[in-house]
Amino acid sequence: MDWKIALATFGAVFFAELADKTQLVGIIMAGESRRPFSVWCGSVAAYMIVTVVSVLLGAILGKYLKPEVVRYAGGVVFVLLGLLIILKKV
Repeated sequence: MDWKIALATFGAVFFAELADKTQLVGIIMAGESRRPFSVWCGSVAAYMIVTVVSVLLGAILGKYLKPEVVRYAGGVVFVLLGLLIILKKV
């Protein structure tokens, strides 16, 4: 295990997700349900599955595409989704 990469990934994901809408959903669900452990278990399970999918997809794309292509494609998708949200098409 490369601890430098693991810690860098942890830091990037932790700060990117901090105060994200996902956190707000967790706060709301824990407050409404009054079952914080169940909310935590569901959140952790969902995030684990999403992370597995994203890491596998990244590993596959990394074999065939340069990192710059993936970065630019991700940026384009992000901007397009933002525009669709603004235009209320999503």
